[in-house]
Amino acid sequence: MELQTIFKKLGIEYEETTHPPVYTVEQIGKIPLNIIGTGCKNLFLTDHHQTYLLVILEEHKQADLKKIAKAAGTKRLSFASDKALQELLGLSPGSVSPFGLMHDPDKQVRTVIDASLVGKRLLFHPNVNTKTIAVWYDDLIRFIEFTGHKYVCFYES
Repeated sequence: MELQTIFKKLGIEYEETTHPPVYTVEQIGKIPLNIIGTGCKNLFLTDHHQTYLLVILEEHKQADLKKIAKAAGTKRLSFASDKALQELLGLSPGSVSPFGLMHDPDKQVRTVIDASLVGKRLLFHPNVNTKTIAVWYDDLIRFIEFTGHKYVCFYES
């Protein structure tokens, strides 16, 4: 199922813009976007037990892996491999997005969200790094729940 089809089914309104490929939050920050929202940093992490986490932070925040691990109930996080990213979420580096959860029918990836994002209009790649979309936080949660994934919010300073 296409992402836009899921959005339509769930009644999720979004705004989209196209841009040159970007691979980091810093790169997208240098491109003038014609949509407004809070930029998000999306990290694909794993622990030593091969628990996979998709972590969503505000773009300017540094990831405190100890806090994130505690919120997720695990320890010793590191970045997951590009191979795991492709196999579990169908994504390539630079396009990490919560919308990749639609490609994880076995629910192997857990989502951890920075609580400071609650109530905001958020910017994400729609599974490709040549577009950015804006959706509201509540719509993101509705999407995550539609995929059958669980999520936890944590307070990141």
